[in-house]
Amino acid sequence: MKTHVVKKKELHGNWLLVDADGKVLGRLASRVAVLLRGKHKPNYTPHMDGGDFVIVVNAAKVHLTGTKLDKKKYYRSSGYTGGLKEITARRLMEKSPETLIRQAVKGMLPKTKLRAPMMKKLKVYAGPEHPHQAQQPKPYKI
Repeated sequence: MKTHVVKKKELHGNWLLVDADGKVLGRLASRVAVLLRGKHKPNYTPHMDGGDFVIVVNAAKVHLTGTKLDKKKYYRSSGYTGGLKEITARRLMEKSPETLIRQAVKGMLPKTKLRAPMMKKLKVYAGPEHPHQAQQPKPYKI
């Protein structure tokens, strides 16, 4: 038997539509990360970006369990001394629910050169509308 090595031209990215309404953030993010990496496909290759394009709608309706809305904090730094900023999950959800999902998915992708191209294939929208009708995304049940 010979091992089939997948070539770049053999990789095709489908467009998938995921509805985040009523889903738990971590479970949703882990499933979306699998779709972006392409681990659900039989021709998965770890060193190549063979995942699908994923559109997440209704990001504002995602849930966090327990007291994470008030106790979970997200940090960013300006790089200057004393430039550390923090924001709770509740404030981030009110301000930008798309960022909440993007950060959760980004943390579940590999920390290699492939992470940036995979993140470009993730499209997140707070409401049910999205501008990707021309790509004919297939609904994906999580």
